[in-house]
Amino acid sequence: MGKSNYITREGWQALDQELKYLWKTERPQVTQAVSDAAALGDRSENAEYIYGKKRLREIDRRVRFLSKRLDVLQIVDPDPRQEGKVFFGAWVKVENEKAEEYIFRLVGPDEFDPAKKWISIDSPVARALLGKRVDDEVTVMTPNGLAVYWVLAISYQPPEI
Repeated sequence: MGKSNYITREGWQALDQELKYLWKTERPQVTQAVSDAAALGDRSENAEYIYGKKRLREIDRRVRFLSKRLDVLQIVDPDPRQEGKVFFGAWVKVENEKAEEYIFRLVGPDEFDPAKKWISIDSPVARALLGKRVDDEVTVMTPNGLAVYWVLAISYQPPEI
């Protein structure tokens, strides 16, 4: 299964801001630093020049990726008809068999963040949650074996924690 092309509006804006920052701010600064380092003479042992050239390649690679990726991404905004069911962009509160509660947000693969508990729509847990309602039972095959969750709450607004 390939990567989904879905993204939340805030995720798209974050990638767009990163692209603009790299292209309009960081790249010109690094280019100037490389130019200044090159003016010092011998480039073969000039760490600032070598690092600067390496950083320029990294920036250019990321700019190319972001430019192409932003062209194919599809922004998905919550629809009022989705209320009560789990779809893309939802915050879902679940409970496992040990009565441990978790809150996940289903987002695109370009914006998932384990620290924020944002999981990719392509993940097994997210796939299993799609279309579920409050009180539904969800069974998921995880790397640690079979996991069972119960859906406690669904929201399309950030939860108040």
